[in-house]
Amino acid sequence: MPGITPVATAATGREAIRGAVTHRPHVLVLDIQMPDLTGIEAAREISRVAPLTAIVMLTMFEDDDSLFGAIRAGARGSVLKGAAPERIIHAIHAVAAGEAVFGPGIARRILAFLSTAPEQHVESFAHLTPREREILTLIAQGLGNHAIADRLRLNTKTISNHLSAIYPKLGVADRTQAILRAKDAGLA
Repeated sequence: MPGITPVATAATGREAIRGAVTHRPHVLVLDIQMPDLTGIEAAREISRVAPLTAIVMLTMFEDDDSLFGAIRAGARGSVLKGAAPERIIHAIHAVAAGEAVFGPGIARRILAFLSTAPEQHVESFAHLTPREREILTLIAQGLGNHAIADRLRLNTKTISNHLSAIYPKLGVADRTQAILRAKDAGLA
């Protein structure tokens, strides 16, 4: 690859973390689906232990949960696995230069969220029941439905039902947008 010198490879999330600490690469390309730790979990830890390493996430889909999760974990770019090699090379060079690289779909979703007035975010929380607010706080802290169900001693289906009620109250389409709203309002 022109202008790129690979320094190491890793087959698992834990190996990627060790490689980031050992080799201190300028850019690390992570698969979002890795054995032992997800790419998002590995990115979160790499951002903590090797903060100067820029991360590009490879993914099969541009779903909000994965992409916003990757951004929150410290990824500065995301590229579809089937992208042309030139696109991947461009993303690597761009994040190495301090830029962020995301597909047009994610850019639109980020801009839509950021263009909503903060007052609208906070007002929408007034419509939540105490249980919905509790669940929203837990998802904003990074817990999955199973972990929330265990903590609150509820069924995972009950958690899903609560989330289905929370999203329209917040005016969001999915979990990631709800998490961003909760964090914006200081619930996390």
